Amino acid sequence: MDFLYEYGLFIAKAITIVVAILLALGGIIALFSKQKQGKGHLEISSLSDKLESITDFARGELLSKDELKLFHKQQKKTLKAKKKEQKNKDANEPSKGQIFVVDFSGSMDAHEVDYLREEVTAILCVAKPDDEVLVRLESGGGVVHGYGLAASQLQRIKDKNIKLTISVDKVAASGGYMMACVADHVLAAKFAIIGSIGVIAQLPNFNKLLKKSNIEFEQHTAGEFKRTLTMFGENNDQGREKFKAELEDVHHMFKDFVQTQRPALDIDKVATGEYWYGIKAKELGLVDNIQTSDDYILAANQNKKIFTVKYSMKKSLPERLGLAASLSVESLLMKLWSKSETNFR
Repeated sequence: MDFLYEYGLFIAKAITIVVAILLALGGIIALFSKQKQGKGHLEISSLSDKLESITDFARGELLSKDELKLFHKQQKKTLKAKKKEQKNKDANEPSKGQIFVVDFSGSMDAHEVDYLREEVTAILCVAKPDDEVLVRLESGGGVVHGYGLAASQLQRIKDKNIKLTISVDKVAASGGYMMACVADHVLAAKFAIIGSIGVIAQLPNFNKLLKKSNIEFEQHTAGEFKRTLTMFGENNDQGREKFKAELEDVHHMFKDFVQTQRPALDIDKVATGEYWYGIKAKELGLVDNIQTSDDYILAANQNKKIFTVKYSMKKSLPERLGLAASLSVESLLMKLWSKSETNFR
C-alpha cells in the first residue's frame, strides 16, 4: 500500500510539473502570436474542376471496366462534336460568363465583413458584365453597423452591374436578411429561416443590487441624452422613452432599406420582427425561389465555369505552435489520468 501511495504521489507531482511547463510555453507562444499576426491571403479555386473530379470518381466506382470504356468513347465523340459546333459559331457571340462563389457565415459582431470586403474587391477587379456572384449566406443577424457595412459590400457588386444571387440554406434573419435583400435573386431552402425584420436591444440593470449593498454609482455626462439607459445607475422613464425612440428610428431605416431593395414587398406585413420558413417566405415575397445552393451550382455548372473566392488569415508559426501545444497538453493529461486511474484501482 505504501508503494502505491508513493507512486500515486509521484504521478500527481509529475502531472503538475508537466502541465505548468506546457501552460507557460503556451502563454509565451500566445503572447508572441498576438504581436505577429499572420497576413491575409486570397484563395481562388475552381469549383467546376472539383465537381468534375467527384463525378469521375463516382463513375469509376459504379461502372464496370467495359462500361467505363464505352462511356469514354462516347464522351470523346461528344467533345469532338462540341468543338466543331463551337468553331462554326459566330466569334462575336457573347460568352456565357462565369460564377464567383463567396461564403458568408456571420456572427453577432459581423467581423466577417473584413474578409467579405477583400473578396468583393478581388472579384470586382476581374469580373465582366456577363459574370455572376453567388453568396452562400448564413446569419441570424447582429450589430446594426456591422451588417449595414456587409450589405454595402454586396451593393458594390450591383453598382458594377454584375448579377448578384444570394442563397440561404439555413438562416438569413435580421441583419442576415438585410444582406440577402440586396441581391437580384434570392434563393432559400424549404426550411431556411427568413425575415426577422426588426430591432432589439437589452441590458441588465444592477442598481437595486448596488443599493442593497450600500454601493453608490456615479455617472456624469454632457448632453441631455448622452446616456439614456445604464447598467448600474437608476433609469427613468424619460431615458427609456428616448431609448425606444432610437430603436424605432433604426427599425424605420431597416424597413426603408428592404423596401428599396424589394419594392413589391408589403413591408408593413413582413417587418414585424417575425421570421418564416422558406416556403412561406416565398409566398410573402421575401425570396424568389425555393432551391438549395447545391442544386443551383450543379445546374449552373452545365454551361458556366464556377470559382470559389475566399479570403483568410494565414496563421503564423507561433499560432500553429500554440494550437499544437494546446492539443499536446490535452493528450498528455488524458494519458496520465488513464495511467494513474489504472494504478490506483
